[in-house]
Amino acid sequence: MTEENPGFDEQQQPRQPQQPQPEVPSGAASEDAEPQAAPTPSAEEEAAAPAGDTGQNAALVAQLDQVRTALNERTADLQRLQAEFQNYRRRVERDRVAVKEMAVANLLTELLPVLDDIGRAREHGELVGGFKSVAESLETTVAKMGLQQFGKEGEPFDPTIHEALMHSYAPDVTETTCVAILQPGYRIGERTIRPARVAVAEPQPGAQTVKADKKAESAENAGAADQADDKENGGPEEG
Repeated sequence: MTEENPGFDEQQQPRQPQQPQPEVPSGAASEDAEPQAAPTPSAEEEAAAPAGDTGQNAALVAQLDQVRTALNERTADLQRLQAEFQNYRRRVERDRVAVKEMAVANLLTELLPVLDDIGRAREHGELVGGFKSVAESLETTVAKMGLQQFGKEGEPFDPTIHEALMHSYAPDVTETTCVAILQPGYRIGERTIRPARVAVAEPQPGAQTVKADKKAESAENAGAADQADDKENGGPEEG
């Protein structure tokens, strides 16, 4: 019998090399570790979250109100500026028209003596030949510029457009009347640049009473004549 050598088999069989084990960090969880549950928020955190959202919404609303207020202010400023500009344009246009009318009035006022000379020459029959053509052209031109002549005999006296140079009494007038035009008046539109210089006549003192008495007497005479006719005809006819 052979004596067994207990270490023989181990020496005869080759040893298997050992696989190196991966190092696991001390703080890392192993693959077999169970996943931890998510932390549950506390009641204070749940109450604080809606409060934060409400504060943020309030800030946005306040900012929006500020923007709206600023927009309304700017809109009001623009409207005010537009109204001021429209008033300025109307004022400038009104001033421009007034300056134009004043310039035209000043020019025509300087020509009034020439027009008076033309009128006197026409009355005396001296407006003939080339002088007549020039005079008519001048009168046409000033008429186109808006000059209007006024003042006629027999019209009632108006102190706003008439200037009385002579005064008298007349039995055939019932009110102060222009009986003679010494110098015609001129106007541009509604603006009088020279009043008409006239001679006026007023009713004679007591003339109104005499005329009233005459009218009453005439009425009485007419009534008496009608009654006489009725008597001659045998009175009014009976139906």
